Amino acid sequence: MIGRYLLRKFFYSQAVMLGIVVVVFFLFNVLPVDPARMTQGQRGDVQSLQAVRKEFGLDKPLHIQFAYYINDLSPVGIHLKTDRERYKFVPLVSVSATKTIALKWPYLRRSYQTSKDVVSLLLEVVPNTLVLATTAMVFAIVIGIFLGVLSALYKETWVDRLALAFSTLGISAPSFFAGIIIAWIFGFVLSNYTGLNMSGSLYGYDPFKGEVINWKNLILPMVTLGLRPLAIIVQLTRNAMLDVLSQDYIRTAKAKGLSRGAIIYRHALKNALNPVVTAIANWFASLMAGSFFVEYIFGYNGLGKTTVHALEMSDFPVVMGAILFIAFIFVMINILVDIVYVWIDPRVKLQ
Repeated sequence: MIGRYLLRKFFYSQAVMLGIVVVVFFLFNVLPVDPARMTQGQRGDVQSLQAVRKEFGLDKPLHIQFAYYINDLSPVGIHLKTDRERYKFVPLVSVSATKTIALKWPYLRRSYQTSKDVVSLLLEVVPNTLVLATTAMVFAIVIGIFLGVLSALYKETWVDRLALAFSTLGISAPSFFAGIIIAWIFGFVLSNYTGLNMSGSLYGYDPFKGEVINWKNLILPMVTLGLRPLAIIVQLTRNAMLDVLSQDYIRTAKAKGLSRGAIIYRHALKNALNPVVTAIANWFASLMAGSFFVEYIFGYNGLGKTTVHALEMSDFPVVMGAILFIAFIFVMINILVDIVYVWIDPRVKLQ
C-alpha cells in the first residue's frame, strides 16, 4: 500500500516539478536583461559579450536553451563524454563516439557572477536557512500548542482572550514589517539589555578562535519568522481541542476517573493534532521561502539573502536554483505529511 502510494506520488511530484521548471525558466529568460552585460559591465566589448553568451548557452534560440536546461536537470540525460567532470555523471550507454546517456544529480548550471556551481553556492547557505526555519518552527510549535491548549482549557477567560489577541496580532503582521519592528526594538533600543544585534549571521569569524557560531544572532530572525505560524497554531489547536473535548469518549474518560492530565495529553491532544500537523508541514516549507526578506532584514547569511542578492545582480541560475530547491521541499513535505497522518490517526488511509 505505502509502496504503491509513494510510486504514484513520485510521478505526481515529477509532473509538478516539471511545471515549475517550465514557469521558472521562461519567466527568467524572457526578461529584457542581458546577463552577459551584467557580468562584463557597461564597458564590455562585443567579443567578450559574445564569449560569455556562448559559454552559458545564451546565444542559442530559447527553445534550444530550454531543451538543454531540461537535460541538465534530468537525473538521466545525454551529455558529452568530455563533460564528465562538470556534471559528475555515471555513463550508462554510449550513443556515439562523443556522447553518452548518463546518470547524475540534477545540474543547476553555474553562477553568472562567480562561475561557481549553483549547487555549491546553495549548499553553503542552505544549512543556515534550515537552522533558522527549524528553530522558528520548533519555537512556533512549542509556544503555539501550549497557548492553544491553555486557551481551550480556560475558554472565555482572560487567558483565552489574551491568547486570541496575540494570535490575531501575529497573523496580521507581515514578516517583513514585524522584522523591522523587532530588530529596532530589541536590536537597537533595548540592545544594552538584550545583548542582541540588529543584524548578523549564524557563523562569524574571530581572529583568535577562527570560525565561531553566534547563536544570539539567530534569536531575532527566529522569533520574526516563527511569529505567524505560531499564531496559526494557537488558533488551530484551540479550535481542535474545543471540538475534541466535547466528544463522547472524553466524557467517558472523565466518568472513569482519569486524571485531567491523562485526558488532555493522552486522549484529547493527539486527536486534535491533525489540522495542526497540516499547518506545521505547510508552514515549514513556507518558512524556507518566507526567510528571504527576514534574512535580508537581519543580514543573516542564508538562502534568502543569497537569492535576493542574486536577483539584484540578475544572476538567474542562482535564483532559479533556489526556487526549484524550495519547490522540491514543498513537494517532499506534502508526501511526508500524508504518511504522518496515518501514524497520528490510523483511520486515515493512503490512497
